[in-house]
Amino acid sequence: MAHHVADTTSHYGLMAEFESAQALLDAAHKVREAGYTKTDAYSPMPIHGLAEALGMKEHLVPKFVLAGGITGLIGGYSLQYWTSVVDYPINIGGRPFHSWVSFIPPTFETTILLAAFAAVISMIALNGLPLPYHPVFNAKRFSLASQDAFFLAIEADDPRYNEEQTRAFLAGLHAREVVKLDH
Repeated sequence: MAHHVADTTSHYGLMAEFESAQALLDAAHKVREAGYTKTDAYSPMPIHGLAEALGMKEHLVPKFVLAGGITGLIGGYSLQYWTSVVDYPINIGGRPFHSWVSFIPPTFETTILLAAFAAVISMIALNGLPLPYHPVFNAKRFSLASQDAFFLAIEADDPRYNEEQTRAFLAGLHAREVVKLDH
């Protein structure tokens, strides 16, 4: 089967609207089985199993959060150790310079602080945000995706994409409507 290499400069892909969450989930499974890889789904609510049906990979955000937390832990403890033991040791009430027990609360706080920063920054960066415009916004009924409509998009730069065949395939999945998306 020959595949058409689409001109992706003006054509983003095709988007199908489905009646229900189950219809969207079933369609996502069939699209994945057909070999499409550059797909996305839009729904007004989370649908259990939809990410797996679309073949989404494991997220990197938890790894960045762990790295941020470990950095905060080491950095917070090291800062206190440096200031209390090395840079400015002061004998207060006979307490040892390296009083590790008193270092625990600030170390905990820096761990949480850097983990939270890592979570927010990595989530924004990995999701490609801010994204004030997306081609799916051009579809007339797409505003219903936040209320009661379910959409599945296949991008034109997918290796299996051929506009006519993909349109027929999506229509065969009992889509309410299939629309062309332009950039």
